[in-house]
Amino acid sequence: MSRLPLILSAVILAVVPALSQSQPAPKPGPYAAIPADAAKQPNPVKSSPDSIERAQKWWAMDCAMCHGKDGEGKGSLATDMKLKLNSLTDPNTLKDRTDGEIFYVIKNGYQDMPPEGDRVKPEQNWDLVNYVRSLAKH
Repeated sequence: MSRLPLILSAVILAVVPALSQSQPAPKPGPYAAIPADAAKQPNPVKSSPDSIERAQKWWAMDCAMCHGKDGEGKGSLATDMKLKLNSLTDPNTLKDRTDGEIFYVIKNGYQDMPPEGDRVKPEQNWDLVNYVRSLAKH
């Protein structure tokens, strides 16, 4: 009788728990699936009036229909679809989120939010991150 199955079982029992313990726990909510390297990515575009102005054009075309003109989450399409969106005017909504996480969600979408994908250049996406941050009322 071969000991190989017994040895393999012992190795699996020893390795699998060690592997699962080395993985950091994902953040709760919509950002749990964001890769760590994407979440850590810093915003290379400085928030400025020019950056905010550039992003307002994209916001008006693609975002306001759901998130609302002022980011309160009450755009006409969101209302029609009976979606409940968090208000981006509330400083607590994104206070624990990195710019990299926001960039990732804009680029890749989330649930009913369609992705901007490659049609928005990275610099424009970073402008949108700056714009979203600017909506929070302090």
